Amino acid sequence: MPLTYQQIRYLRGLTHSLQPVVRVADNGLNENVMIEIESALQHHELVKIKLRADRDTRTAWINKISRQCSAQKIHAMGQVACFFRRNKKKPIIALARKTSPHIA
Repeated sequence: MPLTYQQIRYLRGLTHSLQPVVRVADNGLNENVMIEIESALQHHELVKIKLRADRDTRTAWINKISRQCSAQKIHAMGQVACFFRRNKKKPIIALARKTSPHIA
């Protein structure tokens, strides 16, 4: 289920207080890092990841994380990217189901 604009804005607000749970640097997105990201998404649903590389590499990593982990990118700024994936068995974050007819 794709997230609505209001849901993404809500999740972006929640990411401000998060600390990065996974850091990706010189070794790149190897198998162990991907396992850690999977585990973090399963446990937290919303995660912040620190990506230490040049812009093109970060973009490739963000796309790979989204694709392989079935996670939606909430936002990326500089060397930090945030992802969300709903835990179907035990949802942690409550998202609004309907959008308001008025845009503020």
